[in-house]
Amino acid sequence: MSDPQTTNPIAEAKENVAEAVPTPPPQQMPESSAQAVKSRLQWGEPALTILDVRDRAAFNQARITGAVPMPMDELTDRAISSLEPQREIYVYADNDQQSNQAASQLREAGFESVSVLKGGLTAWKAISGPTEGPAEQL
Repeated sequence: MSDPQTTNPIAEAKENVAEAVPTPPPQQMPESSAQAVKSRLQWGEPALTILDVRDRAAFNQARITGAVPMPMDELTDRAISSLEPQREIYVYADNDQQSNQAASQLREAGFESVSVLKGGLTAWKAISGPTEGPAEQL
């Protein structure tokens, strides 16, 4: 029979551990290369969203395959209503300055893991990333 005064070290350790599996911190990379994003997609990592924040006409002509259109003037409202704050988001626009502006808006709106897709569609095409749209059929 065990002594009630002795403690069980395993039970005590379990009480002192907050979580059995640590939660990784959210991605805080302000910029990502097209190659890094393409590699993630090739490995089948679906837990990310690519946002195209260019105007609708530009999006309709050519875009990264699977990119979600969210023009700058609608960005924050549409993102809040359709994306989880913990979702990994990659943003591209007509240039990196606009992409950085969009990423800042999303971070200020509470999105935790936002990265600029450096070089945007041009960089994506340069590494033969998949694209779609009528301009891509030429």
